[in-house]
Amino acid sequence: MTATAALLAFTATAALLTVTPGLDTALVLRTAAAEGPRRAMLAALGIALGCLGWGLLVGAGLGALLAASQLAYEVLRWAGALYLFTLGLKLIRAPRQALDLPEGEAGKSAQPNWLLRGFLTNMLNPKVGVFYVSFLPQFIPAGASVLGWSVLLASVHNVLGLFWFAALVAATQPLLGALRRPGVMRWLDRLTGTLFVAFGLKLAFDARG
Repeated sequence: MTATAALLAFTATAALLTVTPGLDTALVLRTAAAEGPRRAMLAALGIALGCLGWGLLVGAGLGALLAASQLAYEVLRWAGALYLFTLGLKLIRAPRQALDLPEGEAGKSAQPNWLLRGFLTNMLNPKVGVFYVSFLPQFIPAGASVLGWSVLLASVHNVLGLFWFAALVAATQPLLGALRRPGVMRWLDRLTGTLFVAFGLKLAFDARG
């Protein structure tokens, strides 16, 4: 497979994977609704940085270690599950009473660091690492730099993801009037929290494949 063919094949495959709903999509949509487009895109950027981090690890050979070492996998798996479970419980137990989009500088210090939250959501999920270490090598041409191509492919995946997240964020804006209703906001937080808890439990108890 030539470099061009490999890049085109990966781009097409990654595009399909990008639009498949998952934890990242839920995080960005919820943040767009509850915090506004700016913070949603910060979360999306954090998610992209997490993917790029895994791309660097895979290229450096640590992804292979994660795939081979049961202990390394288990430690990161349980750390990620605990993070998601805690985040989900917080949303379920203390949902927002109404949509609050602070204006100007007021209230910024009390807001979560969405860039960091998006980053941790991916970096603490070993499934992302195992996926990258099994998926990326299929599109690295023979004799090419593993590190360079891993970063390149992860970057392509991230660019596609950021465009997709931007489209999702834009789609939430016409719904902001409805989302400002207290009942809708509580429902959204609890639904998203339940989804995060479910992802956490799935991550904790899924048998390694």
